[in-house]
Amino acid sequence: MSEHILQNRENGVLTLTFNRVDKKNALLGEMYTALSDALEQAAQDDAIRVAVFQGSVEVFTAGNDLIDFLQNPPDADKGRDVPVFRFLEALRVFPKPMIAAVCGPAVGVGTTMLLHCDLIYAGDNAAFSMPFVNLGVCPEAGSSLLLQNLVGYHRAAEKLMLGEAFYAEEALDMGLVNRILPPHEVNGYAQAQAAKLAAKPASSLRITKALMKQHQPTLSAVMLEEGRYFSELIRGPAAKEAMSAIMEKRRPDFSKC
Repeated sequence: MSEHILQNRENGVLTLTFNRVDKKNALLGEMYTALSDALEQAAQDDAIRVAVFQGSVEVFTAGNDLIDFLQNPPDADKGRDVPVFRFLEALRVFPKPMIAAVCGPAVGVGTTMLLHCDLIYAGDNAAFSMPFVNLGVCPEAGSSLLLQNLVGYHRAAEKLMLGEAFYAEEALDMGLVNRILPPHEVNGYAQAQAAKLAAKPASSLRITKALMKQHQPTLSAVMLEEGRYFSELIRGPAAKEAMSAIMEKRRPDFSKC
């Protein structure tokens, strides 16, 4: 359990709320563990039919907490013992519908986790970004495969190589989100959609999702390869320079990286 991940189970819907607003919902290892525990339990619980991720009206999540990441860099060789990798695997294999309600910034894993969700509703204040290269690391969560499958190679390359933010209207145009709403309506709308799904035949939903996902046979291997490179890069000079620059509030110098 984590005080920073709120869990609510009601009428067949598991709602997981990022609750570290003072830190822009930046994710700690304990938060990944709580999310993984909840998803793994929900996968086996017949009473849970749908999972919903949400943040606040102002922010979905700023992604990984950089200080926590520097102090506890992920090691791909440890597999499921690494909280973030365990969470990403829990997303990949979750057999039931997953919905995300996204308002404000969704940074790094805050965007890549959405590629595993089935329905995504965004506030008109949503801002998505995958600044992995800018941090001296590489894509994760299978995004190097899933994003280009969704939006095409060149658009994916722009988002992953430049790492610049893009906003709700472009995300809708790309097919990343299903609908844009005023921020104060997003969580409620996602809950209403979850209630619709929870009322449908659970076995039909699971099989439908499995059929749609079966054409991603290489995703597991891609995620493992991403994890190995990520673990190597997070310990490298470029990542150290990028994160030091953030802490010191200066522009990073990658001329020797």
